[in-house]
Amino acid sequence: MSALMRLSALRILRNNLHNARCSGRALSTSDKKQETGPISPTTPIDTSKLDAELKKNWVSYGFESKDEYQDRSHTRAHFFFTITLCIVWGGFFWAYTPDYKLRDWAQREAFLEIRRRESIGVDHVDKNYTDPTTIVLPTDEELGDTEVII
Repeated sequence: MSALMRLSALRILRNNLHNARCSGRALSTSDKKQETGPISPTTPIDTSKLDAELKKNWVSYGFESKDEYQDRSHTRAHFFFTITLCIVWGGFFWAYTPDYKLRDWAQREAFLEIRRRESIGVDHVDKNYTDPTTIVLPTDEELGDTEVII
């Protein structure tokens, strides 16, 4: 990180030296005040050429290929709905929905049970979770040739 700071400081110093060296150039002007004059309010301005130039250089966003206004409107509406409504408000809704599967509750209960078992001095999980006398297993005759995988 410090190397990046040193590089950026070095770049700023180099740019300042370059600007100081280049600012010493002389600027010459001529006295041609007649060439530029204000446009009088009575002079009509031909906007047809300007509109034609703008339409000629128009690049569609891909929503409407013939009308520039409709293309921009569809683009803005599309981005408003996708970015603002879906991503921003959807993310807000997803972040603040309640824990409907009760994952947090189950984890808290597990920690409480572990703490209780440690205070008693018992293992976290008993190897005989259920009483072995209550389990009924099939006999060897009932199993027959069935393969038992343990």
